[in-house]
Amino acid sequence: MPHQIPPSPPDLLSGDDPVQRVHFRLWQISMSALTLLVTIWCFTISPILGIVVSFLAKHVLVAILATGLTPLQTKQP
Repeated sequence: MPHQIPPSPPDLLSGDDPVQRVHFRLWQISMSALTLLVTIWCFTISPILGIVVSFLAKHVLVAILATGLTPLQTKQP
């Protein structure tokens, strides 16, 4: 059986603006931090409320992560 070389991964970020990528990553970090701070604040109000909000925060954090897994859309002239 002949050995085949796997194809190289696509270069998804070659055409993106570096400033746009940094801005997007900072947005992700700030929204994640805000989600965690609100969750912690809800725990200080009531443990039951904190548990309920932590279930919601889990889904919010996964959505923030999922937006970062897709390549950024570049503007076509």
